[in-house]
Amino acid sequence: MADDRMRRAMIRRYKGLEELSDAAADEFSRLVHDATATRGSCSVALAGGSTPRRLYEILATPARKGKVQWDRIDFFWGDERAVPADHPGSNFRMAKQALLDELAIRADHIHRIEAEREDRDVAALDYQREIARVLRAPSGGKPPAFDLVLLGMGADGHTASLFPNTEVLGERERWVVGLHVPGLDTERVTMTAPILNAARHLLFMVSGADKASALAAVLEGPHDPMRLPAQLIRPISGASTWFVDEAAAAKLTMRPLP
Repeated sequence: MADDRMRRAMIRRYKGLEELSDAAADEFSRLVHDATATRGSCSVALAGGSTPRRLYEILATPARKGKVQWDRIDFFWGDERAVPADHPGSNFRMAKQALLDELAIRADHIHRIEAEREDRDVAALDYQREIARVLRAPSGGKPPAFDLVLLGMGADGHTASLFPNTEVLGERERWVVGLHVPGLDTERVTMTAPILNAARHLLFMVSGADKASALAAVLEGPHDPMRLPAQLIRPISGASTWFVDEAAAAKLTMRPLP
């Protein structure tokens, strides 16, 4: 049976990507408002991939811009490919074009992973230090709490760059690591389960029929995080919400929230 914390995750189901993204934009705005009202600022870790892009585009529309205090948000990334910032495969580039440029976000509020550096272990350590600096936490201690972390999920059950059967899945101390993904023959830098699970709010966005089997296995199947890394993401004291479309949710048996 699935872990109890996975079963307590909130599941919200939508007809398609557009409706899902619109609802996620509402949730994003609400959580940022709550964070800034409570703490005066907000820390957000963005996700890459095709599904979050539509969310970013919606947030940047004239109808949405005024609903968020953008100048109070510090933007980070959950993971990045080992490519330059202007590369078509860069998670940073996608979010910058779809959201940050449209909103004229100040450069000192944008915290990019420099995953193209030759030594990705050093790049990961520097990113951990940057997180610690901005979130005002000791860089070698307990992970600080992001206000909001956006995550996707692949058809293989991976999230961020936590891929099946990779060493990073066993990481318990470092917040950010460099890694090689054998199945894709690619290099990445990613946040690890400890810092992701420290977040106040985790928002998963999953769309498409190709994700249906993995989504059902992650949320309702036996606990097997080496095969299904998304099962590692179980917030310690925060909340986790899954925004899924009908195609991705086709094999779920849990009743969705209204």
